[in-house]
Amino acid sequence: MICLYFRNRLVYTNCLKMKKIEAIYRDILYRAIEQKEFRLTQLELSKKLGISLSIVNSAVKKLNSIGAVKINQRSLDVVDVKKILYFWASIRNLKKDIIFSVRIEAPVKEIERSMPNVLFTGYTAYKLRFDDVPADYSEVYVYADETELDQIKKRLLFFKISEKNKLNYNFFVLKKDSFMKLYKTIPIGQIFIDLWNLNRWYSKDFILAFDKEIEKMGVL
Repeated sequence: MICLYFRNRLVYTNCLKMKKIEAIYRDILYRAIEQKEFRLTQLELSKKLGISLSIVNSAVKKLNSIGAVKINQRSLDVVDVKKILYFWASIRNLKKDIIFSVRIEAPVKEIERSMPNVLFTGYTAYKLRFDDVPADYSEVYVYADETELDQIKKRLLFFKISEKNKLNYNFFVLKKDSFMKLYKTIPIGQIFIDLWNLNRWYSKDFILAFDKEIEKMGVL
């Protein structure tokens, strides 16, 4: 979510803390799914992400309480990747991360090809990661910072666009958080979480296919 500064400082502080907690879950999943590392330490997470040990400990305790990780004396074991995925999905609020949206009168493939070097998520990210399209889709989601957003808007000058009917928007830019720079490509866990939070009928087809792909990796 975008952490806007409200006069209520507590709201702003809680918002920042939630983004940090999500970054912790993302990295735990990245280590387990993509690097096959199921044992790590809270200190490692704290140092890598630049997040205080107290916040790391709070995030990990929540996963421990649902049996997703096991906390040892000097380490923690990831014991249920799927539980972490769905727990994170339940607290994710993708809509609050949207910083730009519009309707582009063009096919999805044309919209995707027109983008500068940005991080795709959602349906496009699944297609690129697994070379598969479980269902036809009509929306494109990307992560971008302010500079990248400016580049995107320049690319859109070549398209016919509409901002009138929000229900028909098909292109969305999500705010890229500072922790994403730690990864060369968008982590698999992030793609899953974002797909789970999309409300189109075909999202379910992507999630079902996603489960099968993760099973193939031997982490479930």
